[in-house]
Amino acid sequence: MTESTVRMFRNIGIIAHIDAGKTTTTERILYHAGVTHRLGNVDEGSTVTDFMVQERERGITIQSAAITCDWKGYQINIIETPGHIDFTAEVQRSLRVLDGGVVAFDGVAGVEPQSETVWHQADRYGVPRLAFINKLDRSGASLERVVEMIRTRLNAHPVVLQMPIGSEAELQGMVDLIDMKALYFDGDDAFHVRDIPEELKAAAAHYREQMIEGLADVDDDVALAFLEEHELDSETLIQAIRQATINNLMVPVMCGSALRNIGVQPLLDGIVRYLPSPLDVEPMKGTDPAVENEIACHPDQEEPMAALVFKISTDPYVGKLSFFRCYSGRVKRGESIYNPVTNNRERVGRLVRMHAERREEVDEIGAGDIGAILGLKIAKTGQTICDEERPVVLEQITFPAPVIEVAVSPQSRGDLDKLGNALQRLTEEDPTLFVHQDEKTDETILAGMGELHLEVIIDRLRREFHVGVDVGEPAVAYCETISRPVEVEGRLVKQSGGRGQFAVVKIQFEPLEAGTGFVFENAIHGGAVPREYIPSVERGIVDALKSGPLAKQPVVDIKATLVDGKYHEVDSSERAFFMAGSLALREGVLKGAPILLEPMMAVEVVTPTDYTGDVIGDLSARAGTVTGIEPQSPGIQRVTAHVPLARMFGYATNLRSNTQGRGVFSMQFSHYQQVSEETRKALISQVA
Repeated sequence: MTESTVRMFRNIGIIAHIDAGKTTTTERILYHAGVTHRLGNVDEGSTVTDFMVQERERGITIQSAAITCDWKGYQINIIETPGHIDFTAEVQRSLRVLDGGVVAFDGVAGVEPQSETVWHQADRYGVPRLAFINKLDRSGASLERVVEMIRTRLNAHPVVLQMPIGSEAELQGMVDLIDMKALYFDGDDAFHVRDIPEELKAAAAHYREQMIEGLADVDDDVALAFLEEHELDSETLIQAIRQATINNLMVPVMCGSALRNIGVQPLLDGIVRYLPSPLDVEPMKGTDPAVENEIACHPDQEEPMAALVFKISTDPYVGKLSFFRCYSGRVKRGESIYNPVTNNRERVGRLVRMHAERREEVDEIGAGDIGAILGLKIAKTGQTICDEERPVVLEQITFPAPVIEVAVSPQSRGDLDKLGNALQRLTEEDPTLFVHQDEKTDETILAGMGELHLEVIIDRLRREFHVGVDVGEPAVAYCETISRPVEVEGRLVKQSGGRGQFAVVKIQFEPLEAGTGFVFENAIHGGAVPREYIPSVERGIVDALKSGPLAKQPVVDIKATLVDGKYHEVDSSERAFFMAGSLALREGVLKGAPILLEPMMAVEVVTPTDYTGDVIGDLSARAGTVTGIEPQSPGIQRVTAHVPLARMFGYATNLRSNTQGRGVFSMQFSHYQQVSEETRKALISQVA
C-alpha cells in the first residue's frame, strides 16, 4: 500500500435523523457502485445494511453497519449509522473513526432533533460533512427552506452545488452548478447529461452566482476572481470546495431522491471529490502509556501499527467481531498485537473486510483502512491495539450515562446461566448497556438509553440467545454527584502479622459541568505513590462510581485529583490501592454535599396549530418547561420543551388523544437536573 493508494480511500458515515432516508441512500450507493445487483427496500426488509431481524421488523437502523465499495477507482468505506436517539452512541463511536460524513436531510422536515445531535457530534470530532437533501420528490419539499435551517439551526455555512429541475412529484433531476450541465434521471441505472434548457438558464446562473459568493466567503482566491469578474473553471471550483470542506469552513449541499434513484451517482462523485482521504486530515494523536508523551500516528504502512477498536459485534456463528480503524502500519493475519491498556498480547487469527453481514477474508488491513478481527479477546470498545515495540494509547471513546432501566429475571434455572453469558456478550458489544444486581431484590437491572434500546436488548435475549426472561416496568436511572470541592483520604491499613495491606491516598474531588463524566488527574510529582499503583487508584474510583453512597445510584460529573499518598515496601499492592481509591470516592461524595440528579429530556412536538394549546398544557402538567414555539409549515407548529423523563412515560398515547392522532414527537436526553426534595426523600428511603 502506497501513499497514492491511501489517497484513494474515503472513510465516510451516512448519518441523519430517523426516516431521513439513510438506509435507502446507502442501498442506492451500493447498487450503483456494483456491490449489489438489486435495489433493497426498507419496507420489504430486503436491505443490505439493515440485516438484524429487529431492524427489518421495525424498518429502522439499530446497529451501525460497515461496508466497502469502489467508485471510479476510489475505495469508499461506508458506515451507515442509526437515526434513533436511543442508539446515538453507535453514531458517536462511528464518527470517532471516520474522515468525513454525508448528512441526509428530509426535504420536507428539514433539520430534525437527531439531525442536530449528530451534527454536533461531528463538530466535536471535527468531521467534514457533505449535506444531501433527500426526498425532494415529496409534497411540501423545499431545498431553500432546508438550506436555511442548516444555516440557522446548525450554525453552518451551506453552499448549494445543484439546482433541482422540477419540484415535488415533477422532480426530474438537477443542474450541476459547477459544470453547468443538466442531469436528467429516469429511474433506471443511468442518467443523461444535457445542456441546460433555455427556460432554466437564468435561474441556473443565479444559483451559480450564489454558489460562488458562498465559496468566496471562505476562499480568498475565489473571492478575488469573483470581484474581478473572472470566469472560474470547474477544476478550480472543485479544488476550492474540497479544501474549504476539509477545513470545515463550508458544507457542500447536494440534492435528489434516493428512493427514485435521482442524484445518487452525483452524490458518489461528491464524496470522492469533496470529502477527505486519510492523508487530508490531522494524524491521530496518542500517548505513550509509560512516559505520557504525545505520539502522532501517520497513515503510513511503514510506521509501527496503531489501531482503534471502535465497535464490538456478537455473531451467533463465529463469535466476537472487533471492528477497528488502522491509523498507522498494518494489521496482519498471524502476527501478534498488543493492548497497552491491559498489557495483553494476542495473535491475529482471522482478519476480514466487512460487507454488512458478509465478510471477506484478507491477509492485512493497512493504514487508513477499516476492517475487523474475528475472535479478538484482548480489546474492548474504545481501546487501542498496537505494535508492542511502540506502545501508544489513542484517545478513548466516552459514552453518555443511561437514563432508563428495567429489571429482568430468568424464567427457569436453565435460563439463569444463559442470561449471564448473554448479558456479558451484549455489554461487550454495546457500551451504553449497563448491568448491575439490585442488592435488595436480587434482580438483574438493565440500564440503557431509552425504551426502544431496552426493548431491542430484551428481544435479542429471547430470539438470538434463546433466554427466557420476565421483564419489569421501565424506571428512570437517577445519578449522584457532589456540589462542592472536597479533599479526603482513602486509607486501607491492615498489618496484623504476615503479609498485610497498606495503601493511603489523598484525593481532591470537585464537581464538573453536566455531561462531562469522570476525569482523573495525577498531581503527585515524586514517590508518595509508586507509578505502577496509580492506575489501580483510578480503577478503584471508577468501580466505586457505579453505586454512590447516597441512594446507590451512579456517580457522574466529578473530577478526582490524586495529590498525595503513602505506601509500604512490603504490604502495598495494586489491590490495596484499588480499595483505597474506592474508599476515597465513597467518603468524598458523602462530604461533598451530594445531590441526586434526574434526566431531563429535550422534547419536540410537531402538531397542527389548532392543538398547540392542548400540547403545551399537557407538557406543563408533566413539569415541563416550554422552550420554543415556531411554525414549521402552514398550519403546523413545532413545540420544544424540557421535561423530566419520569413524567414522559405514556406520553405517546396522550399526544394521540390531544391531537386526534395527528401530532408526532421525538425526545432525546438533554441534561441532568437536581431532583425535587420529595423525589430525593423517596429514593433515599428505598435504600434505607
